[in-house]
Amino acid sequence: MQPLFGRRVLLGISAGIAAYKAAELARLLVKDGAEVRVVMTRSASEFIGPMTLQAITGHPVRDALFDPQHEAAMGHIELARWADVILVAPATADFLAQLAAGMAHDLLTTLCLASTAPLLVAPAMNQAMWRHPATQANVELLQSRGVVSLGPDEGSQACGDSGPGRMVEPASLLSALRERFVSGRLRGRRVLLTAGPTREALDPVRFLGNRSSGKMGFALAAALVAQGAEVTLVAGPVALETPAGVRRVDVESARQMHDAVFAALPGTDIFVACAAVADFRPETPVDSKIKKTDATLTLTLVRNPDILSAVSRSPDRPFCVGFAAETNDLEAYAEAKRRAKGLDMIAANKVGSNQGFESDNNALLVLWEDGRQMLPMQSKAALAGQLVDLIVERFDA
Repeated sequence: MQPLFGRRVLLGISAGIAAYKAAELARLLVKDGAEVRVVMTRSASEFIGPMTLQAITGHPVRDALFDPQHEAAMGHIELARWADVILVAPATADFLAQLAAGMAHDLLTTLCLASTAPLLVAPAMNQAMWRHPATQANVELLQSRGVVSLGPDEGSQACGDSGPGRMVEPASLLSALRERFVSGRLRGRRVLLTAGPTREALDPVRFLGNRSSGKMGFALAAALVAQGAEVTLVAGPVALETPAGVRRVDVESARQMHDAVFAALPGTDIFVACAAVADFRPETPVDSKIKKTDATLTLTLVRNPDILSAVSRSPDRPFCVGFAAETNDLEAYAEAKRRAKGLDMIAANKVGSNQGFESDNNALLVLWEDGRQMLPMQSKAALAGQLVDLIVERFDA
């Protein structure tokens, strides 16, 4: 049976040129077995006609908050309670701003406030509007409230610009919705995951960092969601899109990552420490740019907190999975790290030779008490799926 079979999907459409894609999205949802109701903003009808969507879904399209045929029975509340999930596609910059401000001046925004169903948005707008600090702040605020942002994609736009702001294609949105209802083996479990590098400031211009791209951690986040987990991703500075269904917290330094992890830790079932956290930081970053007045420069470094060890030794500790990136003696170093930090499992990889940091491919040696398994060289997305399978097996055991 398809994950969306019998699910009640409320499809919201706001006023953007990408509204024409909503017809294909509605068709795919219906084909997948979902029961679909469409709510449009009044302005959205300038881009796509309600009759098209009514013919596809088999149900009248709603666009008015004060509808005599429905309001006597509190129709907007009925729709809010009816939905298993709400997806707004496209979600314009104006709609996101209204939602972030808690406004409810039309049917669609009222439904989003009145419903307890999961709310997903597919942003679509001009690239400059997407990059604007106001839009970014609105999206960040919505994500902190549990709203899932799917996209946007990058590419050419109707206005002639090119860049981020294209609505994610209907087939990808369908996949994201399927993942929300997949009966995975981690259904109902909370997973906390770190990914990417950290940066330790030397001065306002320079920092100490490493080559981690975050690709492995982000692939793991997507694989965990596909198994039904509720995933919080604490990410260092990386240029990667947030996987669908993942709650993301962005940090920069090791101490910020430490604080974000422990803020999200209560109630966590599994902790996966995939981030390449800096072991040391400058003792005293300077407030102004360091000038090259001397032939040498001496830095005094101090240890950063060991996030993984602290989580492993915390009260009510979750199942703990660590990572080890090594250049030699892979198994010996990884097993020593697993024992020293008291981990349930560790995934080790060699760096260099077109694997590990900054690569799209990787191979892992996974170790646990009295057990080991080699996962061969492959794409990080495929590797993530295999590693999650192992994590689930050991977690269940």
